[in-house]
Amino acid sequence: MKKALIIGSGIGGLGTACLLAKQGYHVTVLEKNKNIGGRANVFEAEGYRFDMGPSWYLMPDVFQHFFTLLGEPIEEHLHLQKLSPSYRIYFKDQDEPIDVEADIEKAAALFETLEPGSGTKLKEYVAQSAYQYDVATNEFMYKNYDSFMDFFNKRTMVEGRKLSVFSTMDTYVKKFFKSDMVQKIMQYQLVFLGSSPYKTPALYNIMSHIDFNMGVYYPEGGIYRLIEVLGGIARKYGAEIRTDTEVSHIETKGRVATGVILTNGEKLTADLIISNADIAHTETALLSSKDQSFKASYWKNRTLAPSAFIMYLGVDGSVDSLVHHNLFFAKDWKKNFDEIFESPTLPNAPSFYVCCPSKTDKSVAPAGKENLFVLVPIGAGVEYSAEMLEAYQTKILEMLEVEMKIPNLRSRIEYIRTYTPDDFTRDYHSLGGSALGLAHTLGQTATFRPNNVSKKVSNLYYVGAGTNPGIGMPICLISAELAYKRIMGIKTPEPLTEMIPSDTA
Repeated sequence: MKKALIIGSGIGGLGTACLLAKQGYHVTVLEKNKNIGGRANVFEAEGYRFDMGPSWYLMPDVFQHFFTLLGEPIEEHLHLQKLSPSYRIYFKDQDEPIDVEADIEKAAALFETLEPGSGTKLKEYVAQSAYQYDVATNEFMYKNYDSFMDFFNKRTMVEGRKLSVFSTMDTYVKKFFKSDMVQKIMQYQLVFLGSSPYKTPALYNIMSHIDFNMGVYYPEGGIYRLIEVLGGIARKYGAEIRTDTEVSHIETKGRVATGVILTNGEKLTADLIISNADIAHTETALLSSKDQSFKASYWKNRTLAPSAFIMYLGVDGSVDSLVHHNLFFAKDWKKNFDEIFESPTLPNAPSFYVCCPSKTDKSVAPAGKENLFVLVPIGAGVEYSAEMLEAYQTKILEMLEVEMKIPNLRSRIEYIRTYTPDDFTRDYHSLGGSALGLAHTLGQTATFRPNNVSKKVSNLYYVGAGTNPGIGMPICLISAELAYKRIMGIKTPEPLTEMIPSDTA
């Protein structure tokens, strides 16, 4: 059997481990932290269980496809609950929040109350979004790119003209909707892509199909349940997963990757190496200069997705004003994004997100208490002091009490832990302390995003958010399939229907 080493056990790494192990490779996954999962981490404290990173289970079709490809019925592994409402939105200076459902008729009726005539426009917009999602899935997302010609061939050009590639989301949304509130609802999903509506290509309007037609789900036990399942499947097919095992260097011989050296000095050899570590860290820290596809100067000029100021809160008593997913939108949308992307600072009047999984899953908090995950997007690379963070924590807690109508929140907090850009750097070697990686700008999408195979070293591959297709749990599962396709020499653009290479490979 060929031996494959996978550096990092994020969703992309675990997905690749599942595929290669089932295909017959001898797979070893090397994880620097004590838990598998990468940013999809978990911890427990004082009776609370906190998912530390991703909290939205979107694109259920992608998860379904991946498990089917493995021959593993997803319903045997995950018990999914569709959330209703999908999420609640609080607007600055608006008395009442609004609830958004994954039901186009209900959503259209809601939009009519916000902007007369927008209900019909929403149906038109989402229908176009659904069509573009289908095109993207079958022509673009599951395809590996090696050159411009792979992207701009006859087939993709015909379909690609039906996508809004060269317009920004801000411009595209404003063609349909005039209300500031409605525009924000149609653009908030870009947070999941780590980008700004003023820079993100409009082809990402496919997020609205995901939002309004597919809906938001929650796996019983929390997001980390998905990590446990993927790890279990990988092990089932023979993969070895080693935690507390950090790689210090990727060894090469004659421009061929041959193995790795661990921080404890141990050497491991392999026929293939797949890195799910932060791609900038892999290139600049794990490879010798001669083996780097991208030098340090390249990474200095990248647009990074935001980092985050996160609070994990254990709260005594019920928080009646919240549902599972809750969003607060700042009034000055443009200024907020500028403070994240253009002049990184701790935003003065931020938008933020609050997850309250205890509304759906009573196992994540002691009886009669609530589990809150509070995330404030902030710029990657932002500078701050301990005093600044303490003051910012107080500021956000005060905003939660007022804007999300949670009286006496601060006096009811019985557990609190904060997580900042420095933590992302320490735990995940994240470039600039980004919470997500490279943003989805036009210049960092498809052929413009770092490829999933090294330009300099044979048998070295990449998987995860830093390569194609990009950011997000389901997208990282697609990246695992793309890595598998790359390794097996499969060149078809659509999702695989079987793991064994077809005649078109």
